[in-house]
Amino acid sequence: MNELVEITNVSKSYDGRNNVLTDVSLKLPKGKIVGLLGPNGSGKTTLIKMMNGLLQPSGGSIHIAGCPVGVESKARVAYLPDRTYLSGNRTVSEIIEFFCDFYQDFSREKAAAMLSSLDIPYSQRLKSMSKGTKEKMQLVLVMSRNADLYILDEPIAGVDPAARDYILRTILSNYNPESTVLISTHLIGDIEKVLDEVVFLRRGQIVLYTSVDNVREQHGKSVDDYFREVFAC
Repeated sequence: MNELVEITNVSKSYDGRNNVLTDVSLKLPKGKIVGLLGPNGSGKTTLIKMMNGLLQPSGGSIHIAGCPVGVESKARVAYLPDRTYLSGNRTVSEIIEFFCDFYQDFSREKAAAMLSSLDIPYSQRLKSMSKGTKEKMQLVLVMSRNADLYILDEPIAGVDPAARDYILRTILSNYNPESTVLISTHLIGDIEKVLDEVVFLRRGQIVLYTSVDNVREQHGKSVDDYFREVFAC
């Protein structure tokens, strides 16, 4: 089976009347970097949270590596949320030790290499970090895992343009090539050079799922330009 993620007829409503997602079906193969793209309110973060088991679908099912979302699937997924979750007075060293204990697939060597390249010392405390450094630290923690699926929600939104290329290189050089990376972002022009495939989500429904090459060949446009055309106000 080449599919890593199988989403079948998934719907989600928070009030029992209005759907945030409606009858979404999607299969993501192994070994691809996929962009999950759509305007605000399209349902991207809701779908991501359901894939991580943080929300339950109102209908339908989600399987990752053949497992329904739950304890077993969570062990296979490395998740970077769209908001900084690191807080407190812990040092980088203490956080690394915690992740080593918590995740069996966490690589201390990968973390050390990324921290060194970012000039983040092990002795630095969270409370002394800028917002951007905290976000880089979170990326280090996520990409140091040998996961089957990496889900990155707005991984470059909070950093300066000079750091974006580094973050993209970090993603490319540290994920398992047999794994899948799902990236949700509004900064399509910055991210599309690393994407293999794209999913366009609008009003809780998938309107396009294709390869980046198909977008360029069939429409003669970049993904960013085609996205602007499809979602023009």
